[in-house]
Parts: sequence; structure tokens; C-alpha cells
Amino acid sequence: MREGGITSRIADPYAEALMSLAKDQNLTDQFGEDASGLLNLLQESEDLRQFLASPVVNTDAKKTALHQILGDQVHPLIKNFLDLLVDHRRIIFLEDICRKYLVLLRELKQAVLAEVTSVVELTDKQKQAIRERVKQVTGAHEVDLETRLDPSLLGGVLIQVGSQVYDLSLRGQLRRLSLQLNTFA
Repeated sequence: MREGGITSRIADPYAEALMSLAKDQNLTDQFGEDASGLLNLLQESEDLRQFLASPVVNTDAKKTALHQILGDQVHPLIKNFLDLLVDHRRIIFLEDICRKYLVLLRELKQAVLAEVTSVVELTDKQKQAIRERVKQVTGAHEVDLETRLDPSLLGGVLIQVGSQVYDLSLRGQLRRLSLQLNTFA
């Protein structure tokens, strides 16, 4: 894993340049969708991450592979951006650049990211209720949800928005009850 400070110093300017281009072309949302898609692709394929990070794979092979994998799924300017990252040997930072771009996009749209952990997959109605509640609490105009499953919660949800955590899980309720009982013992 790379050190956060060094990664930020390299990834942030690229993400900011991508945002500047997106604003100029009125493509901020399109680039956001492409960045999310690239993140999902990288998270699902360890082989692709290793291939792109490998110093022994030449730049043409990396570009060709990216173009074949992505096809017409991303905007042509994103393809050009990926080629630039390969040429400058910065493709290893693609995941960090995409994450930073999404942070910049949320700031632009006055949105927040809510990371929601639950025992079972949430329904669309539950997701919408969480979005509305997070909007009320944070004053954000939009809420992006990132969901994950954790059977150890026993029930309920755990919601994290920035550094704030809302523990609405059964495990959390039991822990709080246990702490209250211990104060009486």
C-alpha cells in the first residue's frame, strides 16, 4: 500500500485537472460515472491492477489492454486521460485519482458520501430513506451511498458520513446496553 501523502501529491493534481476538463466540456457527471466504473473494474480485477502496475509491461500493451477492456464504455476524453497516465507512468495511481475526482464531484454538487453497512442487501426504499435522513442531518443536496454487508451487525445499519458514525445496528445497541449495565455493577 502506498503512503497517503505521496499518493495525494501525485493523484490530486491529476484528479483536479480531470475535473477542470470535465467542467470545461460540461461532462462532470459523465466523468463521474466513468470514474465509478473504473473503480469498480479495478476493485473486481486484481489481475488488471497488477498488469497496470507492472513495470515490465510496456506502455503500448497497457494502452491496448485498457482500450480493449473499456471499448465504448467510457468517454473518449477519459481514454485519452488514461493514455496520458500510462505515458507518464502514473497509471498505478488511477484508483486514487478516480476516488479524488469523485470527492471533487461531490463537493461541486454539494453532496456527501454515506457508507452504509448492513446485514442484508437494502431495498431501494430503505436506501432512499437513508439518503433523506442523511440530507436532513448534513444539509447536503445529494447523498451518494456506498453499501456493504456485514453479518456481525446482527441487524440494523451502520452509517458513516465523513468522520461521523451513526450506529443503528443491533450489535451497537447491545454494546450500549452492556455499557449501561456495567455502570450499575
